[in-house]
Formats: sequence, structure tokens, C-alpha cells
Amino acid sequence: MSKVTRVDHIAYAVASGMIEKWAWYHIAIEGGKLTKRVDDVRPGDEDSSMKLWCIDFESFGVVLVEGIDRKKVSQVSAFAEAHGDHSVQHIAFDTVNLEDFVTHAISNGVNLRGQQLVSNDGFGDLKQLFGKGYAKQNAALMSFPEYVQRPKRGEDMSTSVPQNTGKNFYQRIEDARNTGDTSTLIDFSRMPSDWDPLKSQPAEAQPDGSPSRTAEAEPA
Repeated sequence: MSKVTRVDHIAYAVASGMIEKWAWYHIAIEGGKLTKRVDDVRPGDEDSSMKLWCIDFESFGVVLVEGIDRKKVSQVSAFAEAHGDHSVQHIAFDTVNLEDFVTHAISNGVNLRGQQLVSNDGFGDLKQLFGKGYAKQNAALMSFPEYVQRPKRGEDMSTSVPQNTGKNFYQRIEDARNTGDTSTLIDFSRMPSDWDPLKSQPAEAQPDGSPSRTAEAEPA
């Protein structure tokens, strides 16, 4: 059974002065709807901050982030400089049950960045948790996954975990950048040496919809 169900949203880091232009593209050209606009998520931070705009496409969302440089270069500015304007910073995947997914992921050696947060991100209420970066490098420059769970209709959202105002996750990246933490999402030494993609999934999930060729070749 799939642990994630769909792409919930895609976050793009944009170059300085470009957030309005890319918002125009996603809204006027692609037909999205602006549902949240924060022009400074950390107005009291003397070092750096970011802008955050959320654009809804009904079945998924787009998040635009643009760095605000003050005493230091914003982590978002550094990411856009390294990877280019409108580069994918992270993709958020919806889960059936976030707590169950986290338990499963951690038991298989997945490294998550901090604890679960609760938020309203412009697309609605959600529980969210971010993974560490895919590559071993400066935390500000790594792309990473996010895992979320949105409440079903009529379901209450637990608020027993910290609220994410946009600055909480920013601080987690800052802490990792400042301490030189380059640890990654997954240690591939945990991957079984005999792992086979065709043997690890049920017959109905095989690429051609039939039992694996490996299984067919085995004697009855």
C-alpha cells in the first residue's frame, strides 16, 4: 500500500525581485489563485527572512519563496543563487496518516528535520514534517521532501504540536546551516543488499500490470 497519496504542493525558490513576476505567471497564465501572501515571515529577525506566497490549483498548490537579505544572505537567496531562479526547493507529499508514516520512515533510517508542526499554509489546515536534504551539503542549499496530512472533512486538527508560522522551519534550516550540519535524508547503507524492485511489490503493482518475470520464472 502506498505510504504517500499525491503531490500536495511544490515550493520554488525565486531570485530577488522575482516573486511578483512568478506569481503573475502562475496566476494569470496557469490559472492559479493566490490564497496566502506573507511579505516578511520574520520581520523581527535582523539577519534574514523570506517572502512566501501560496497559489492554489485546487488539486495541488505552488509556494513561492524569495529571500530577504539583511545582515546575512537569506537561505532562500543562497538556494536560488546556487540552483537558479524558480528552482524546486521542496515537494510536499500527502500521507494517509502522518504519524504512521513517520514511524515507518524513522524505523528505516530516514532523518527528519525537527518535530511535526501544525499550520494553515494558505491551502488549508495541515500537519507537516520536513525531511533533511537529499544531498550532503550546506543545509541552505539542499532540496528536501515535506510530508503532510490534511484533515478529512469534519475532522478536527490536533494542535498539540508546535504551530508553524513560516519562521519555525526557517529557523531549523538556519540552525543546521550555522552548525555545519550536512546530514542527509537517508543513509543508503540501510538498503538491503538483495533488494529487488520487482520482488518488493505485489503483482498488481508491476510495471506492466502482470506478475514479475522473476516470479514467473520460478518453478511451481
